[in-house]
Amino acid sequence: MNFSIEYMYKHPKSPFKIRFVSDPMSLTEALFTATDIEKTGRVSEMVFIDTKGVTWTKKELTKLTQVKKEEPKEISIYFDGGFKTETGTSGQGIIIHFSQNGITYRLKKNASLTHLESNNESEYAALWLAVKELEELGVQYEEVLIQGDSKVVIEQLKGEWPCYETNLQKWAEKIETLLKKLQIEPVYEWVARNKNKDADHLVTQALNGKIIQAKKEVIDNS
Repeated sequence: MNFSIEYMYKHPKSPFKIRFVSDPMSLTEALFTATDIEKTGRVSEMVFIDTKGVTWTKKELTKLTQVKKEEPKEISIYFDGGFKTETGTSGQGIIIHFSQNGITYRLKKNASLTHLESNNESEYAALWLAVKELEELGVQYEEVLIQGDSKVVIEQLKGEWPCYETNLQKWAEKIETLLKKLQIEPVYEWVARNKNKDADHLVTQALNGKIIQAKKEVIDNS
């Protein structure tokens, strides 16, 4: 999540105050910049505004940095869902990449949820599974890249396409409510199926009755 700095500037020889608002920047950059600005001795009424429009004090942001030190960051998700009409069975697969305490991890998980009615609903269910996993990981106040090959899910959640199906609306509301609760800023991105093959493979395994849940450290050999 990024923050803008808003403050009042007053020169000691001028009766006027001037309001400044910065461009959005990361939490670390915002605190560093604010401290540097304060050194001028000409700043008052400084606040920080996050991408949700919530206002923070410097004390609150400093406390947030302490909380977030141990939390996952640099998070990206791949999700996929599948549905067999002839059997009424579904499969969901998710891949989550994140770093924590200087280590990069790759988490993969699948499921075979019941009482679903379509491939689109299974896609939504897969993303719900991923967001629930973020909650389990303790992710808060982060920007998260969400990638999938379902144009329906991606474009509907971006607000570009309307959603008329009641069952899909319910899934969308559940996802958006939890993201809001966690103060997660989602960035939705459609990807081609060949770039989502790992999540797709997890779907196939789920449809075949093989349930996977694994987390491993990713070693960068570059």
